[in-house]
Amino acid sequence: MAFTAHPEEVARLRRAVGVHLAAWGLDDQVDTVQLCVSELVSNIVTHVGAGTPASLALSTDGERLRVEVHDPDTRALPTLVDAEIDAEGGRGMALVAALADRWGVQVCEDHKVTWCEMVTGPTSTAGGTVDPSVTRAEALLNTYATLRPPALSHEPGLGRVGRAVAEESVIDVITDFLRWLRVRGCDADEVLDRAQSRYEATLSNSRQG
Repeated sequence: MAFTAHPEEVARLRRAVGVHLAAWGLDDQVDTVQLCVSELVSNIVTHVGAGTPASLALSTDGERLRVEVHDPDTRALPTLVDAEIDAEGGRGMALVAALADRWGVQVCEDHKVTWCEMVTGPTSTAGGTVDPSVTRAEALLNTYATLRPPALSHEPGLGRVGRAVAEESVIDVITDFLRWLRVRGCDADEVLDRAQSRYEATLSNSRQG
């Protein structure tokens, strides 16, 4: 749905969201998604500018509901900030992060996409159950992307390019942690050895399970 970023557009978009989710049988997600849409659109009005042409997209694969807001400004990137309790603004993306299971920003050549996802059904890995380690890693990468956005989304399932970007994001995270260990006077090689051992142990346990 195309829209022009104005405060009065929020109500229209919220109604459209309610209609679509009801048609998909996702009535239990309406309040959450409407709040996220309100914050994402308000973020464009505040930080990109009133009157900005934008669009809203909803999609679902039966397991996750995805909300995307597209706008043409590739410089004004949403970030999480520590707003004071009595502050009038600055809590928008923090609210989205609290309501959604994950969120992020995809920067393209001529526009950006701010997105969030909610789990609507059982999700599984190749082994058939949700891996907490993978969930934590995805949450970390999503947060990291807001601090150091890649040229493309690191979201899985985007093919060869998406996988390459995902790998680069992981490498960036590991590199930053290794530098942090060095600054703090820790033995990075020892930490890497312990991490490798723990990883191999989890693989062994998963095969046995």
